[in-house]
Amino acid sequence: MLPLELASRLKDAGLRWKPAPGDHFAVPDRDLDDEVFVLSNMVIEVHQLPEGAVIGFNGTTEWAMDDLEQDEAIWLPREDQLRALLGGSFQSLARVGAGFRVEIRVGDETWVYDGAEPSSAYAEALLALVLRGTT
Repeated sequence: MLPLELASRLKDAGLRWKPAPGDHFAVPDRDLDDEVFVLSNMVIEVHQLPEGAVIGFNGTTEWAMDDLEQDEAIWLPREDQLRALLGGSFQSLARVGAGFRVEIRVGDETWVYDGAEPSSAYAEALLALVLRGTT
């Protein structure tokens, strides 16, 4: 699972989230930082309202919220989602020591990013692309 801190950096850099069933997210700053939620058509789903997307918690008696504005959630992209977002720039993923290395191609250059887990290495590479404005 992608660390919340790294997911927050992606969001702050401008990575857009189009919520879909199966997506993982966190709700920071509400004493829920250690909780991971999953969008599901049965329990947690996205409602498109005129003022924007709202994440609805349907029938959850254990939580004191009925809904949450999408901007208040932090998307925790899965490894496959991160790799897909890298698109054609992705070159390789390899184990390096105790961690992982992702190589991406940007123009004529190869950029290298390391992480403790594959998702972290993918996210670091994606963060570089988002900050550069190439995604």
